Amino acid sequence: MLIARSALLFALAALLEIGGAWLVWQGVREHRGALWIGAGVMTLGLYGFVATLQPDAEFGRVLAAYGGVFVAGSLAWGVVADGYRPDRWDVTGALICLAGAAVIMYAPRGGN
Repeated sequence: MLIARSALLFALAALLEIGGAWLVWQGVREHRGALWIGAGVMTLGLYGFVATLQPDAEFGRVLAAYGGVFVAGSLAWGVVADGYRPDRWDVTGALICLAGAAVIMYAPRGGN
């Protein structure tokens, strides 16, 4: 149950961080304006809060593992929001990142 909660929090964090960054990108790069930028900044702030809800107490571990989720989530966001087509190397890299994230967060530590 703890792993499922953690995975859901990572997914929510990715949605908020990637979505927030995308909103800022749209506001600045696509000239959609200050409302988009402001919404992006607020969404990025929510990401920071959600990251603190992870059951593991180690900031460095949580953020390092989240990096792998961010990589895969960014590619997925590009597919859904922008019609991006990842190639086999994008997918391979994302899977490697997710495997690394799983090792960092969920490997048995034996009291360490």
